[in-house]
Amino acid sequence: MQDPQLLSDISNEFGPVAPELSVVGLLGLLALGGALSIVTAWHFRRFGSTLANRSDFAQVIPFIVLTTILIISVVKSQLALSLGMVGALSIVRFRTPIKEPEELAYLFLALATGVGLGANQWHTTSVAVVAILALMAMLKSMRRGDGAKNLYLSVDIAGTPASGSLQRLSALVGEHAVRCDLRRYDVRETSIEATYLTDVGGTEALDRLTDALRTTFPSAAVTFLDQSRLPNW
Repeated sequence: MQDPQLLSDISNEFGPVAPELSVVGLLGLLALGGALSIVTAWHFRRFGSTLANRSDFAQVIPFIVLTTILIISVVKSQLALSLGMVGALSIVRFRTPIKEPEELAYLFLALATGVGLGANQWHTTSVAVVAILALMAMLKSMRRGDGAKNLYLSVDIAGTPASGSLQRLSALVGEHAVRCDLRRYDVRETSIEATYLTDVGGTEALDRLTDALRTTFPSAAVTFLDQSRLPNW
């Protein structure tokens, strides 16, 4: 039980202290957070453009949301705990880098969901999360429907020196693609391999890009992968 006199002294010194959250209230917030996190995870699997580890990353989203709800719910009513939590969290370090900006955006959304629900702003948080996901889904659908195909291009060239090859290859892909983003570049003893995320404007542009690659690099093995067709679950 909290001491009323202690709460009064802390309130006079630092401002009002939030009442302790009941177990039923916490369970309700966790249930709502679980539902929103499942929707967010599905949204990432369905509309995310990351090629690798989409399912693995999506499974972490509910864990982040629920853990954040618990932390905020506990510390918001205890000044001493909130001050101690600042010091405790300052020593936490993430050793695995976030490679895709899109993953970082979903991570921030998960944290914002947990903070909002933990602060008992469930109505505002729910509306905001649904609105954000709906807007992103609409933008993704519009981009996929504009005639361009979002493809991963893998080019494996044997018997080619590495010096200057990447620059020539990137320039060639950039000439025939709406967007060209280098994602991976491997240099081996007798070959090089590069992977690009590209937007190609239809099958005709795809044929022209393939012909140009085979003409410039006769030994090239060219692979296109439509990431939107990958399994979402």
